[in-house]
Amino acid sequence: MKYYLIVGEASGDLHASNLMKALKKEDSEADFRFFGGDLMQAVGGVCVKHYKELAYMGFIPVLLHLRTIFKNMKLCQRDIVEWNPDVLILVDYPGFNLQIAEHIKKHTRIPICYYISPKLWAWKEYRIKNIKRDIDELFSILPFEVDFFAKYSYPVHYVGNPCVDSVSEFLRTNKETQPDFIRVNGLDDKPIIALLAGSRKQEIKDNLRRMTVVSKAFPRYQFVVAGAPGIDVAYYRRFLTPDVRIVFNQTYQLLKYSEAALVTSGTATLETALFRVPQVVCYYISCGRIVSFLRRLILKVKYISLVNLVAGKTVVSELVADGMTVNNMEKELEQILAGKPGRKKMLAEYDRLAEILGKEGASVRTARLIYSKILSRKCD
Repeated sequence: MKYYLIVGEASGDLHASNLMKALKKEDSEADFRFFGGDLMQAVGGVCVKHYKELAYMGFIPVLLHLRTIFKNMKLCQRDIVEWNPDVLILVDYPGFNLQIAEHIKKHTRIPICYYISPKLWAWKEYRIKNIKRDIDELFSILPFEVDFFAKYSYPVHYVGNPCVDSVSEFLRTNKETQPDFIRVNGLDDKPIIALLAGSRKQEIKDNLRRMTVVSKAFPRYQFVVAGAPGIDVAYYRRFLTPDVRIVFNQTYQLLKYSEAALVTSGTATLETALFRVPQVVCYYISCGRIVSFLRRLILKVKYISLVNLVAGKTVVSELVADGMTVNNMEKELEQILAGKPGRKKMLAEYDRLAEILGKEGASVRTARLIYSKILSRKCD
């Protein structure tokens, strides 16, 4: 059968590629076409557009690239209709994907599945009407989302979290040792503190420069940046200090061998927790005091990190907007280093978090549900 997938960033590429692998096991004749990335291309199929041509973040960048965004949207809509897949699978990226879903639902009979549901519980709750109207099956990766959607009489499938799959598979299959990692990347023998500053240029620009300043307060450690796919090293060099290194396409390896991390909010916070690396969540936004005030008014949730949201309590410190200062980062980081009191407590909470998320198999469960539902539609 024919599967059309749409992702808009690196994490979506990872989780969609694992879903594609699982679909191939269910359906030996699976044929893929997608807006995606390198990992999806490695699985096979036709990549119509790479996600790095879609990933605009923030009001000004989106405004400046509106023509390109609308052009890509029209291309995507037209390509789906012409290819006429057996199912359209949307992966996160709601600003783009919900627009695509509305068009496809209005003009075709193609069933639409949504994997990694939009975070309506955080804000833009009004989008629930679009979900109920346009999405045939929604697959949730966060356990508390089931109750959220139930409030609107919209049943969803909780399939587990794909980060559990990705991290578990890596830990099972990666044979590289820490000395190998250090040697291959030309690093020092000092303990590592990882810097995960996001996957988009705007995030990197806003966060990395401030993160690197923290390294001066911890001379016994080496600070290493996880380079995002699709971002040139020259862009990173604008924000790096001489004592901070960078590695590309090795985020999981970096986390495996890090003692602690500074992490920009997003999927990376959950991945860092699953690697049992104590972390401080940092998310800088300009006009910090105003944003902090608006955040309290607009956001429907107490936390911004997935770790705290899933746990339902403060497990990791969140330094957001005007709270992300060098002094605050230094103070919070100090508390989670080896031998410090905050470290043991955070690792214990990570164990509880893993129990809440459940066992691996999200991709397999989702693939089986999608495949069975397509078959049942064909038999109707």
